[in-house]
Amino acid sequence: MSRRRTPQFGHTELPPEQQRALQKARRIQYLWLGILTLTVAAMAAVMGNSQAMKTAWIEDMLSFLPPLAFLIGARLAAKTPNERFPFGYHRAVGVGHLVSGVALAGVGLLLIADGGSSLLLGERPPIGAINLFGTPVWLGWHMIVVALASCIAPVILGRIKRRLAEQLHDKVLRADADMNRADWLTGLATATGVAGIGLGWWWADAAAALVISVSITKDGWENIRDAIRDLADARATTVDNSAPHPLIARINARIQQEPQVVSVQTRARDEGHVLHVEAFLQVREPRLEVAWLEELRRSCTEMDWRIQDLVLSVTDTPHGEGDDAQGDQDFAAA
Repeated sequence: MSRRRTPQFGHTELPPEQQRALQKARRIQYLWLGILTLTVAAMAAVMGNSQAMKTAWIEDMLSFLPPLAFLIGARLAAKTPNERFPFGYHRAVGVGHLVSGVALAGVGLLLIADGGSSLLLGERPPIGAINLFGTPVWLGWHMIVVALASCIAPVILGRIKRRLAEQLHDKVLRADADMNRADWLTGLATATGVAGIGLGWWWADAAAALVISVSITKDGWENIRDAIRDLADARATTVDNSAPHPLIARINARIQQEPQVVSVQTRARDEGHVLHVEAFLQVREPRLEVAWLEELRRSCTEMDWRIQDLVLSVTDTPHGEGDDAQGDQDFAAA
C-alpha cells in the first residue's frame, strides 16, 4: 500500500547569489563568535570593580544571542514544508529574532537598575594596580586598552553584516549588525568611564554603565517590536522596517498590466527570508481560463526570489466591498 504524498508548497532553496551571501554570513558569524569569546575572556580578566566594565562584559555576553539565533534560524529555514508545517520553517528566523530581543531587553532593564543604584548611592569603585615586569601599572590602562580593542571587529563586521542582510532579507542579521554598532559604542563609553575614574570623576564609571544599559534595553525593545510585528502578520516591510516592501507595488503593477483586470489589492506577510503574498483581483469577465491565471501567477513569482508563494483570488466585484476605510491600511493598493 503506497503512502499518500504530502503536497509541497513554496520553496526552500535560494538563488545562487543568495546562497553565496548566506555562506558568507555564516562564516562571518562563526568568526564573530570566536572574537566575542576572546573579548569576553579579556574583559573578565581586567574587569576589576568597574561598573562600566562589568556592564560592557554582560553586553558582550548577550552579543552571542543574535548570531546564534541567525545560525539556528537559517538552518531551520532550509527544511522543506511538510504536513505539520505547510508554510515551511522560514519563521524560525522571526522566532529567533523575538527570543534575542526579549533577552536583551530583560537584562538591559536589570542593568539600568544596577547602574542607577550605584550612581544614586555614590559608589566609588576602587581600581588598583598590577605588577608588570616589576613596575606597578594602573589597572585602568588595561581596561581602556581592552575596551577600545573590542571596538575594532564590530565596526568592520557590522558593515559587512548590514550588506548581507539586505541581500538575504534577514532581519535577525540586520539586528545583529545594529547590535554591532552598539558594541563599539559600548567600548567607547566604557573607556570613557574608566578614564573618568582616573581623572577623579567618581560618577563617570556608573554613568557610562547606565548609558550602556539604556543602549542594551533600546536594542532589545526594537527587536521585540519588529519581531512581534512580523509574527503577527503585519504588512511586509524592507529589512530595516523603514517602508512597505517594494515588491507589493511591483506585483500590483504587473497584475494591472492584464487587460482583464479592473483593480487589484495585494497583501504580503513576512515569513522570515521570504514573503507570502495574496492578491485579490477584480476582473471584467469572471469566467477565466486556468492557464491564464497560472501564467499570471508564475510571472509574478518569478519577479523576485523573496516571493515564496502567491495566491490569486478572483472576483467580479471589488474586494472588501462594503468594508470601512481600514482596508486602505491593510492593503497596499496599486
